[in-house]
Amino acid sequence: MKSLILILFVILSVLDVSLARTEKSENKKTTYIVHVAISTMPTSFNHHSIWYKSILKSVSESAEVLYTYDKAINGFSTSLTLEEHELLKSQPGILKVTPDEMYKLHTTRTPEFLGLDKFASLFPAANKSSDVIVGVLDTGVWPESKSFDDTGFGPIPRIWKGKCETGTNFTTFNCNKKLIGARFFPKGFEAAAGPIDETIQSRSPRDDIGHGTHTASTAAGSVVENVGLFGYANGTARGMAIGARVAVYKVCWKGLCSNSDVLAGIDQAIADNVNILSLSLGGLTRDYKDSIAIGAFAAMEHGILVSCSAGNSGPTPSSVTNVAPWITTVGAGTLDRDFPAFVSLGNGKNYSGVSLYNGNSFPDTLVPFIYAGNASSHQGKGDGTCVLGSLDPKKVVGKIVLCDRGNIDRVEKGNIVKSVGGLGMVLANTEKDGEIPRAEAHILPATAVSFTDGEAIKNYLFSNPKSTGTIVFQGTKLKVEPSPVVADFSSRGPNSITPQILKPDLIAPGVNILAAYSKNASPTSWYFDSRRVDFNILLGTSMSCPHVSGIAALIKSIHPDWSPAVIRSALMTTAYTTYKNNHTLLDISTNKPATPFEFGAGHVDPVSALNPGLVYDLTTEDYLSFLCALNYSHVDFEIVARRKYTCDPNKQYSVTNLNYPSFAVVFKGGNNEIKHSRTLTNVGAAGTYKVSVKSDVSSVKISVEPEVLSFKENEKKSYIVTFTTSTLKQNITQRFGSLAWSDGRTVVRSPIAFSWKLQ
Repeated sequence: MKSLILILFVILSVLDVSLARTEKSENKKTTYIVHVAISTMPTSFNHHSIWYKSILKSVSESAEVLYTYDKAINGFSTSLTLEEHELLKSQPGILKVTPDEMYKLHTTRTPEFLGLDKFASLFPAANKSSDVIVGVLDTGVWPESKSFDDTGFGPIPRIWKGKCETGTNFTTFNCNKKLIGARFFPKGFEAAAGPIDETIQSRSPRDDIGHGTHTASTAAGSVVENVGLFGYANGTARGMAIGARVAVYKVCWKGLCSNSDVLAGIDQAIADNVNILSLSLGGLTRDYKDSIAIGAFAAMEHGILVSCSAGNSGPTPSSVTNVAPWITTVGAGTLDRDFPAFVSLGNGKNYSGVSLYNGNSFPDTLVPFIYAGNASSHQGKGDGTCVLGSLDPKKVVGKIVLCDRGNIDRVEKGNIVKSVGGLGMVLANTEKDGEIPRAEAHILPATAVSFTDGEAIKNYLFSNPKSTGTIVFQGTKLKVEPSPVVADFSSRGPNSITPQILKPDLIAPGVNILAAYSKNASPTSWYFDSRRVDFNILLGTSMSCPHVSGIAALIKSIHPDWSPAVIRSALMTTAYTTYKNNHTLLDISTNKPATPFEFGAGHVDPVSALNPGLVYDLTTEDYLSFLCALNYSHVDFEIVARRKYTCDPNKQYSVTNLNYPSFAVVFKGGNNEIKHSRTLTNVGAAGTYKVSVKSDVSSVKISVEPEVLSFKENEKKSYIVTFTTSTLKQNITQRFGSLAWSDGRTVVRSPIAFSWKLQ
């Protein structure tokens, strides 16, 4: 394929040269990226985007701004003739004008963003079919999606014990050598809600919602070219482990997942011999005895890595779920891609927004603009949230309506505006929602803006009885910086059950992820939306979880003897926490440096995880000792471990001795000294590693014994870390640091989180 693309590129280049010889050069346009000294912007301009347009207007009557860049650079992109290009270079404030370059597109963006193109070149077999099986517990699968095409796949792995079940709109013929298994588990749901209405839901593995298809294709979807959503994120889609096999377990119905159905799905997946289990679901875990934790313990004992979403309750502290130490818990970060759609007001000011509306039917001119609170169907002002029946059609027809985000669904508000004759919608975050708007596939021209920008727009609407505006859709914008940042919705630590175990473990892409979807569902999941798509863009830790599941499958295909704990350790100790400029990854909810309570060990780096050097392994016995440290009773052990287990009365158990790849140090009461013991296993070449520690708090002394470890191949070595806090307490409750072992080439890094508690 790459050779064919290169040949086509050469042919097109030759054609381009010959055409250039016959056409007048002044009529041929080239796309340029324009770097601007924004500090030179005249005070007469209220917004730099207006200034950019003015600059462009001075050199060309026909050229348009393609994209306005706000963070990566100060500037814009446009298409110009050679003569216009020369004129633009001489304009005041222009720093540099460079020709645009052609990059290969990836619609999920994550393969390139994560460096999987390098992965494939290092391990070409990773692009071929493997015997690794990824089990996905979710809402089912849309088997007709090209993401489950089995072209080029070898025979189904011999270890596979599963099957493809028949049911409503689903037969055994829907499975193949890629989608090797599909089962469904409705009994728990039916017991609670009654028989499934098969005219609404398929009582089978078929996905009627889209969530399961999206997660399964993200983890291990085949390569699909020329896809996108309404013109956004166009390019080639692929999962993380394109050669892995997929087994689907439908345990969720109408978006609800019965614990009994989930546990049955895990149980069956273990019996079927999956290698990786991906669960983008969870609840309010109060202990390690919920269905997911229990099922995951059993899976771990069978050598299955279990990857779970951390939850979408951020930025609330201690909101992370699926925190059992035998689970790999995944938070969400952003990509370097956005879908800008700005609001342009009649007073000349512009405000940035985001949208996935296709933008084909909105006027280019300014139109009347009104705040929903001033368009109430009742006497006096409404609350502005655009609830059903709140808008007066006479006040809304032919206008853009600004709606406050509120509690009802964002897309539903657009339908309400549209139903009473509204022309478009601007959805403004409330103060509670903050500064991060959400891109949605709206059913009418609409964009979402931050709380601050929403308030500024309202001030204009309140002060001008003849207010006007328009929405400008700018398509897909790549290379957005800084990226990644921790998503605001991604659930945070500390771990509410055992604060000495740091969670989440790491983060992965979970914002605006494009992947396969169900043709039985609309892209917005609303009944009034008749559109159907092959691929959809979603966000959540539901999206970040299958990224790690698929990456784990890739690693498993190259290191088949690695245990789940070793794979997780490799992912964690090689994760990165800084940008190329060495600044710490940001938390988008605060725009400040994120901490291990937000990103765990950091952002996943698949290529580095292949060669971690040293790893922290864990066995079933290690986890049982951990439960002993939690004073689990005989009954508790039988619940979690499915066996009678007696803790050794002569042994001193401590949660700080669990061989975890991170450190969470909790100083309680008068305990000013805490020790953590760890054991490293060498999975690389023989070598000598030296330790280094960093901390942002001076009142804690960190000592490591020994400070140097020399390893033979596959050798294990142990060390002890002592954390001592000053008796002169600072007015602090949380601080952070890191511990790293290095042989001069490989760095094995662990995050440290310090907490002080009175009790």
